[in-house]
Amino acid sequence: MTTVRRAVLTLPAAPLGPDNPLPALRAPVGAGAHAVDPRTLAGLPRDMARGIGRDPLRSLLPAPVRDGYGRERATADLDTIVIENDLLRVTVLPGLGGRVHSLHHKPTGRELLYRNPVFQPAAFALNGAWFSGGVEWNIGATGHTTLSCAPLHAAVVRAPDGGPMLRLWEWERLRDLPFQVDLWLPEDSEFLYAGVRIRNPHERTAPVYWWSNIAVPEDRRVLAPADTAWHHGYERGLSRVPVPVTEDGTDRTYPLRSTHAADWFYDLPEGQRRWIAALDADGTGLVQTSTDPLRGRKLFVWGTGRGGRRWQEWLTEPGTPGYAEIQAGLARTQLEHLELAGGAEFSWLEAYGPVAADPVTALGDDWTAARADVERSLSGALPRAAVDAAYTAWREGAADLAPEEVLAAGSGWGALEVLRGGYDLPGTPFPESTLGPEQEPWRELLRTGVLPPPAEGAAPLIAPLVASPWRDMLETAPADPTTEYQLGIAQWHAGDRAQAVRSWERGLKAATTRWPLLYCLAVADREDGHPERAAEHFAEAFADHEAQDAFAGHEAKEGAADREGARAVVAAALGREAFDAFLAVQRPDLARALWHRLPDAARRRGAFRLLEVRLLLAEGRPGEARAVFDAGFEVADLREGAEILGELWDRTTHELLPDAYEFRMRPS
Repeated sequence: MTTVRRAVLTLPAAPLGPDNPLPALRAPVGAGAHAVDPRTLAGLPRDMARGIGRDPLRSLLPAPVRDGYGRERATADLDTIVIENDLLRVTVLPGLGGRVHSLHHKPTGRELLYRNPVFQPAAFALNGAWFSGGVEWNIGATGHTTLSCAPLHAAVVRAPDGGPMLRLWEWERLRDLPFQVDLWLPEDSEFLYAGVRIRNPHERTAPVYWWSNIAVPEDRRVLAPADTAWHHGYERGLSRVPVPVTEDGTDRTYPLRSTHAADWFYDLPEGQRRWIAALDADGTGLVQTSTDPLRGRKLFVWGTGRGGRRWQEWLTEPGTPGYAEIQAGLARTQLEHLELAGGAEFSWLEAYGPVAADPVTALGDDWTAARADVERSLSGALPRAAVDAAYTAWREGAADLAPEEVLAAGSGWGALEVLRGGYDLPGTPFPESTLGPEQEPWRELLRTGVLPPPAEGAAPLIAPLVASPWRDMLETAPADPTTEYQLGIAQWHAGDRAQAVRSWERGLKAATTRWPLLYCLAVADREDGHPERAAEHFAEAFADHEAQDAFAGHEAKEGAADREGARAVVAAALGREAFDAFLAVQRPDLARALWHRLPDAARRRGAFRLLEVRLLLAEGRPGEARAVFDAGFEVADLREGAEILGELWDRTTHELLPDAYEFRMRPS
């Protein structure tokens, strides 16, 4: 019999730490790494070009930036949910995006996925914290979901065959859409089934992005039923190339034969069964297949260059094997978004399990024979018709069933949206009982038409909401500083920057705690090309926070440590922004003065050691900047594709960049 049970996974883990308290007004840092230059875009198929240009993110709102983690790991217990039958044991992390951490094949004792031996957040998600390994469910926009390290709702539901099924669900906030992932193991099945549904409960059309991201050991051959692929490197290009051997004569279906990081989006012909597999030297490994709506398949490789090796080491423990990613998505490439009409849904079924092919054929030079052999093996283990039938049984008989036993709780944002919109979402309840302190001010606005102000002297750090219905309510609410602050954030998200600035300026006139509004005005100045004025506003914001207790209203003794910790988090976040603004206008004197006012703990962090290097170079002190490098530091939230370490090193010396600082993902 199949069972679903709670369990605990113990492994070295770095704590996530606090979220960044500043509203995420800017588009994701590093978004340009996934862009396509206009000349390339003009030469692409029209539907692909439209998908690439569809509704790019203006900001990360309303999601918070998650950058409070470090790189010191300690043994920790992570809550898991285990789905198990006689053939497979599946371990799921409901508190970390519903990630499938492990897919263990019991008859052979093999792990079918790349299973990370540590939990180490890194800045790969759209909003920061992400970790490698397993199977992750990416929804929202191009990149890793903002839910990468967030809890999902989880419950036991009846599977189509009457056994237990694990349902994961949440409200994705970037696109304002609910989704679910149903995981079950039919009795005596070697395949994990995943039924996925994304619903649009609104009247408007919504942009949709989905990629299931599967980490596998990199010493594999990756096969998919395609003769061509769209290659995307870190040069903002997108070109169609042959598979498996590219123009330079290299077989790119072996991850370890690529030097630099790259994406290969396989161009599966219409009518072709959707699948992708990763096989080891004896022809065995993992295969993922799906119903037809999940159209795309992809291979991502880190490459064998120094930068790729460093990133592999950065995301796990030194000395452990590396990984590659095989992925499956709704579009041909991850650069595209689809349109989902109001009241409609996307749904499909995926299956994950072992595959065994003839190693001589599957790993040989005859690509047609290799993929045909894998497809024959897949057909014997799990016929295409069986996948289609399982989808129909799930969608018609199980997808709408109510949860029977709640195993984990996600956020209260879905409950707030259901309360406001009155949505009927069978199968994925968002009960009012899940509402928490973050949602309470917005619930009050919904009930009374008034957004409650914070405690006297406290900052208006209410988690923002930016969808048009909430913006409409803010526009008719009494115009106090808190409301003007939140209204400006919603207007900024909608693209009405001029009106956002006016709202923040109105709020500033009556505000006693001014730094949140000053921060927003500083970002607006910077984005609108006024760096000097931005620096002034950042300086004012830091000084205002420094001058007052921004978290007053707490009891004098109880919570004092938490209050001081929160003040330090704000000081570090504001200081980092102000520091950058001062250097942008070539005012190292102001940056140096700010440096001495930062909390000691902040100055010791790697991100601020990097700022110190920039400051020393701006002051004309390259020798001292080199000494900071020599002393060693790690920037915990270094972004994917970042080249700043190499650029600064080259300004201090002509020596080779040490491996510890080599994160460049493209040719020098």
